[in-house]
Amino acid sequence: MKTRILTGITTTGTPHLGNYAGAIRPAVIASRAASADSFYFLADYHALIKCDDPLRIQCSRLEIAATWLACGLDAERVTFYRQSDVPEIPELTWLLTCVTAKGLLNRAHAYKASVDKNVENGEDPDAGVTMGLYSYPVLMAADILMFNAHKVPVGRDQIQHVEMARDIAQRFNHLFGQGRELFTLPEAVIEESVATLPGLDGRKMSKSYDNTIPLFGSAKELKAAVARIVTDSKLPGEPKDPDSSHLFTLYQAFATPAQLATFRAELSDGLAWGEAKQRLFELLDNELSEPRELYRQLIAKPAELEEILQAGAAKARRIATPFLGELREAVGLRNFSSQTQSAAPAKKKAGKVARFASFREADGAFRFRFFAADGEELLLSRPLSNPKAIGQLTQRLIAGGPDALELREDEGSQFTLWLDDECIADSPSYDTAEAMDAAMLRVRAALATLAE
Repeated sequence: MKTRILTGITTTGTPHLGNYAGAIRPAVIASRAASADSFYFLADYHALIKCDDPLRIQCSRLEIAATWLACGLDAERVTFYRQSDVPEIPELTWLLTCVTAKGLLNRAHAYKASVDKNVENGEDPDAGVTMGLYSYPVLMAADILMFNAHKVPVGRDQIQHVEMARDIAQRFNHLFGQGRELFTLPEAVIEESVATLPGLDGRKMSKSYDNTIPLFGSAKELKAAVARIVTDSKLPGEPKDPDSSHLFTLYQAFATPAQLATFRAELSDGLAWGEAKQRLFELLDNELSEPRELYRQLIAKPAELEEILQAGAAKARRIATPFLGELREAVGLRNFSSQTQSAAPAKKKAGKVARFASFREADGAFRFRFFAADGEELLLSRPLSNPKAIGQLTQRLIAGGPDALELREDEGSQFTLWLDDECIADSPSYDTAEAMDAAMLRVRAALATLAE
């Protein structure tokens, strides 16, 4: 079985040399592996979260699609599509939203960063926060789970979102799988060896720093950009230190070992910076000239690009459409004409189940513990006045099911259970936020089994 790999490209800008070396080139190379079943998509729904300029979105979709194809992505070999051309993705987003805990999304880095910034500025914590930003992790989960990707290459800032996709998938599988794993649990892949290129000023190449080198500008524009690379003040003939030069770092990302060894020796022998920049320009132009011409041809024929993307969408939907039908069946959105299960609840199989256990403390107070089916203690109640209060409380929790639960993350390593604005139980302590998230999901899942 091939490993399914999925990569999304947000359509909010024009790719530059750093994007090419850090993401596009390694991804295109990886797509050619015989063991890979690769999915590449233009994340244009995600772009709407960051950008409200329709012309920019439109232009970026065209430029990014042309860039990936010009750089060697084989649309026949991979599945290359626009997110917005696969309507099953937003429908799956809603199915996943309905099982995603609000507390999980509260901990998303992007949302927390926005809240922290607002608080620092003395504004309302949610000022300027849209539901798009808040629900971003659920849409990303739908992108991944729609095609049951095994591996998702991401930057370190996106690891949390892949982990959230795993949590959401586990919750959905538990609620609706009936013993089947409807969703594969994805794995984040960090490419440690991928180049992070410095920009013209030595900082990381980024549009936000205005220090980028164009990928598919003209040769004249490329040469002009390379000429603006900041170097030290050493004169021709004076030895240069290659390892402290970001010009050398840029050269290293595109040179063969032999070319690199020669360039290093020449810099150490006093090669002038002007000549060094000319060498870098020639190296880059040699690699980019052919894809640059292909890019221009593609940009000039948007109708042909559209055909390629529509074919990719059709290919993606051959997987998505039947799978979404299976998911709709699983959650109960079934055709009335099809055979349905009896409305009567199925008899539970004998065996261990989640349970409440009440007890009396030495001081006379009453408490309950809530255990998972495997015996793991999930909650310990606050003290109550009498055993009748224990019974009433546990029956309310069982009758309300997971929807009755309000779990709040504590300041430390615990979470608490609230009912009608009253804290009624505490969790054990957990070493990591991930372990605590998993425990919160277990509480909901365990209560769901009692409510069935």
